[in-house]
Amino acid sequence: MTDPIADYLTRLRNAIKASHRIVEIPASNMKKEITKVLFDKGYIQNYKFDDVGPQGTIKIALKYNPSTKENAIISLSRVSKPGLRKYVNKESLPRVINGLGIAILSTSKGIMTDKEARTEGIGGEVLCYVY
Repeated sequence: MTDPIADYLTRLRNAIKASHRIVEIPASNMKKEITKVLFDKGYIQNYKFDDVGPQGTIKIALKYNPSTKENAIISLSRVSKPGLRKYVNKESLPRVINGLGIAILSTSKGIMTDKEARTEGIGGEVLCYVY
């Protein structure tokens, strides 16, 4: 697999379109950190890390609105790809839908959102946009 983060986002996207409650994804440290950010920002309901097998899995419980059955995540899009990395400095941090969504960045201080990177005053690699 050349791009595990794109695979992670695609598995989430497919589970949302199929209206699944839980999705299982092969684990890695970066995927675990992205999952924590999605949970902290309220895009997923819950998560669990299982250390079964050599790699382990991440079980993610997706969040749906009980009355309209709509998911909390409308769009997931990969920005920085293996063939073309997208780096930004602290002055050019992206705003997703004028601050309504989040951009997940890989910085020297770990995985964080664009808002957190703005307050820390650091830039990094833009992994994906979520709204």
